[in-house]
Amino acid sequence: MRIPSETPIRWGILGTGFIAGAQTRDLVENGFTVQAVGSRSVESSRAFADRFRIATAHQSYEDLAADPEVDVIYVATPHPFHRDNALLALNAGKHVLVEKSFTMNAREAREITDLAESKGLVALEAMWTRFLPHMIRIREIIREGTIGEIRKVVASHNQRLPKDPLHRLNNPALGGGALLDLGVYPISFAFDILGAPETIDASASMTATGVDRQTAAVFNYANGAQAIVDCDLDAASANRAMVVGTEGYIDIEHTWYMPVPFTVFSGDGEVLERYDQPVTGRGMQYQAAELERLVRAGETAGSMLPPEETVGIMAAMDEIRRQIGLAYAADTEVVA
Repeated sequence: MRIPSETPIRWGILGTGFIAGAQTRDLVENGFTVQAVGSRSVESSRAFADRFRIATAHQSYEDLAADPEVDVIYVATPHPFHRDNALLALNAGKHVLVEKSFTMNAREAREITDLAESKGLVALEAMWTRFLPHMIRIREIIREGTIGEIRKVVASHNQRLPKDPLHRLNNPALGGGALLDLGVYPISFAFDILGAPETIDASASMTATGVDRQTAAVFNYANGAQAIVDCDLDAASANRAMVVGTEGYIDIEHTWYMPVPFTVFSGDGEVLERYDQPVTGRGMQYQAAELERLVRAGETAGSMLPPEETVGIMAAMDEIRRQIGLAYAADTEVVA
């Protein structure tokens, strides 16, 4: 479904929560065409459409998926619903940008990516950090060999979030816990720099509701490299990240997964590069631009975050959950 460069790619927004608003704001403010929004309630859909001056407000996800004026659907619902929402859109012939965590597990992720590939459609994980300018520059520095052989990646994502046991983040029925909401960021970063690990060692402590309050994991690689990742939903930290090589290191400032500065140091502590490029808005327009690039090129996978890597990230989180004893209903569901 290649779309010519002179033809606007029309976006539909599935869901009307906080993250849907953040993505839509960056789309609108950066010249993307947002055509429609869909919600489970017509009131929510109309309010969202009015807020962002969107032409069409649908009263259901099904109506949004069936809209012939929509080319791409951004899936912004909570992750237990990503599989069904993404399959709905793909079966209607729409490309999808799916919020992270992409799904509840690797099996669901594989369903989405396989269906997209079979239909010649793009299914891109909305791990917006991957597409930010500072991350692109970090990958260039590593490829150039500036800091030598990569030995270690260290990344944290710790926040102080609502403690209400009924809140989505604390509710196992809604995929609650630190890992899927917060841990996916440092885990994706480890995959970005070092690839899939050979083995994983994980531990966690749990909330009274049975989800992980904090989780830490060490990713071990065949060449001896390691990634140390951690997440916490009731205690905040500086949320920095570091890539350590044999000839130097990269220190990414607070909050590392947002568009922030970083500094490259030699092994002796000399500053080799200071990177600080501000971006407009939150920076979520870059992942949308990558999806549009793929669509216009008639491609279904790019190098910055290919579908196979998204499935691999979900598989790594499946293994972490196995080790810490965190299971969800989706893990045992039989899909017809």
